[in-house]
Amino acid sequence: REFVTRKITDSLSKIKLGKLDILELGNIYAKRDWGYAQEYVEGMWLMMQSSEPKSYVLSTNRAETVRFFVELAGRYLDFNIIWRTENGQEIGFDTKLNKAIVRVTDDNLRPTEVDLLIGDFSLAKKELGWSPKTSLEDLCAMMVDADMDRNMKGESF
Repeated sequence: REFVTRKITDSLSKIKLGKLDILELGNIYAKRDWGYAQEYVEGMWLMMQSSEPKSYVLSTNRAETVRFFVELAGRYLDFNIIWRTENGQEIGFDTKLNKAIVRVTDDNLRPTEVDLLIGDFSLAKKELGWSPKTSLEDLCAMMVDADMDRNMKGESF
């Protein structure tokens, strides 16, 4: 599980199913521009069809924090996460389960963290006709559904 979005949806799905106690994360304030890989592959294909090589950016032009993505996935799974500090650690506390389900730890910080990653797809839209179609909310729902299904079946990656 290298991608934080997958770590979040997989872990929260496991928590929902009673297969995991807590999701551990690093910097939840890092902002990322997340998009749907299938659409990015379509954009890459369009780039390959271009008669003149150029540097195109495939992105959504929308950056959200890791914390926002946790909350989004949590709402989809019917968690009610509130953030608080306990013993010097930031935690996501689910008021429905009455327990911490997310913990921020220094062990999960990346050594070369970038605070903001966001792209501008305007050239790809202008010259290739490419633009993202799947919202972050829809992408998150797709990921949670896939992880819930896989975890209910007891399958792994």
